[in-house]
Amino acid sequence: MQSSAYGASLAGGAFDPVSFLKQPQTIVRCLSWLCSIVVFATITAEGYTNPQTKGVAECIFNKNDSACSYGVGVGVLAFLACVVFLVLDAYFPQISNAKERKLIVMGDLIFSALWTLLWFICFCVLANQWSKTEDNAAIPSDAARAIVAFSFFSVFTWGILCYFAYARYRQGVSEFDQEYRDPVHDHGTYPPAQYAGSSGPTGYQQSPFPHSTQEQPGEYQPPTY
Repeated sequence: MQSSAYGASLAGGAFDPVSFLKQPQTIVRCLSWLCSIVVFATITAEGYTNPQTKGVAECIFNKNDSACSYGVGVGVLAFLACVVFLVLDAYFPQISNAKERKLIVMGDLIFSALWTLLWFICFCVLANQWSKTEDNAAIPSDAARAIVAFSFFSVFTWGILCYFAYARYRQGVSEFDQEYRDPVHDHGTYPPAQYAGSSGPTGYQQSPFPHSTQEQPGEYQPPTY
């Protein structure tokens, strides 16, 4: 097991919180966590209005409750995922098993790619519904714009996280290939040939009996008394 498999060095070393917080991946993940809080918390607090003519609260995005529900769902799941992956990132250097590291990196890559797409859809839906919203006088416009803006920012933060996860995956694969080469294709690992400069194996020895003393097949001769 290499000490730097899948982008983490010194497996089993002591955890350094200062260096962990300075890592670009940690900073971007914290930004993603913050953006998700702004989106789902703002929708929950100010994303619904209660008109006097109706007793049911309506979504500020063109009265489309599906748009608000989608934003809350994506934001809450992104918030929980950021917490989980932050814990895994902190625990990652302590993992000495390459297979476990690979599973974590692949999970981070797949989830980040998926949530980049979901945040892009969320931004498009919210921006489209906000452009169709009428009678904005009774609607908190600043809150709606903040929701749309941080949905847009989340597309980039999760896209960067996807890039970081892909880079770690590629690094792990290349390091694994360098450590474990196929002996069939790695001719440098073979010992030097034992038969160089000779016509046969070095362990071959000539018969101890000369040809002149060997009995030749012929007629039978009886013994002389």
